[in-house]
Amino acid sequence: MRFAEPNLLYLQVIPLLAAALLFAGIWLRRRQLKRLGDAPLVEQQLVRPSPYWRAAKGICLVLGLALAVMALSRPQYGGRIQMMKKRGIDIVVALDFSKSMLAQDVRPNRLARAKLELADFMQQLTGDRVGLVAFAGDTMHYPLTTDYAAATTFWRNLGPYDMPVGGTAIGKALQAGLQLLQNAQRLPAGAVQGPARSQVILLITDGEDHEGAPLEAAKAAQQAGVVVFTVGIGTDTPELIPRHVDGEQAVGYLKDAEGNYVTTSLSPENEDVLRQIAATTGGRYFRSQSDLSGMRDVITAIRNMQQAEIDARQITVYEEVFQWFLIPATLLMLLAFLLPDGRRRAK
Repeated sequence: MRFAEPNLLYLQVIPLLAAALLFAGIWLRRRQLKRLGDAPLVEQQLVRPSPYWRAAKGICLVLGLALAVMALSRPQYGGRIQMMKKRGIDIVVALDFSKSMLAQDVRPNRLARAKLELADFMQQLTGDRVGLVAFAGDTMHYPLTTDYAAATTFWRNLGPYDMPVGGTAIGKALQAGLQLLQNAQRLPAGAVQGPARSQVILLITDGEDHEGAPLEAAKAAQQAGVVVFTVGIGTDTPELIPRHVDGEQAVGYLKDAEGNYVTTSLSPENEDVLRQIAATTGGRYFRSQSDLSGMRDVITAIRNMQQAEIDARQITVYEEVFQWFLIPATLLMLLAFLLPDGRRRAK
């Protein structure tokens, strides 16, 4: 026997208080009778409820309350091991952390908008395994997991100035995502291969690439059976990039070596590259929208893919037996209400 809500057992103080009040009432009554004279004689002269019926009513009430508290604490019995299976796919989210993502053509800025859309995306996942790749000129990654809260913590406070290498390398991001997916597919020695899972890389970026080779990386993903969905963040109008001190306070805008302001945009050329990456792998390109509809379209596209079962975890299942306590509690309290007073006439 166990209780699913053991913290509610402290409510047992209620029937204890009820019992204490009943005993206190009996003690006070006897004390008052002694003050009137010979207690047995005075008691015979009084018209009062029978002490036996009153005791029975009190006992029924106290026991009923105690059993009701037990039922409220959700008593459970037994326990069997059950493998919970959820349907899902393997997803790696590659999020651009280059300095151009600080541009404010999308409010509050591109990176903040991307994080907001990613949070919306994570809230709609059910059973999928998710890995994360943060990239600029190089990558940082978080392995696949079903613990979405832990995964979200990885990128929540991460910014462009936390990246070890500046620039933007979409090809490296795709390669890192592909490596995470391949690592997740490796089985321990002696394990049996289950149904193949669908695998997805979700690339969220403003499309600027300074390192080259994104299409070659897309072809490698296609050969591995990985589908890449791309999401473009930003507008096609050139935008200045805020410069930050210690990665926090903005002080002016970025300039190049010659002192000219650096601008960024989600140009038609950048969008075309993102479309080609997605098309190479059988995926789709989406444009980020202020109402997050772009990310919702991604969710719909992923849900239409083949899904495989993931062994999420083993759990112990218990049988709820609160009715063992609730039914007698109800009957006892009803009996306490229905029992007669058994009043005795004075002689």
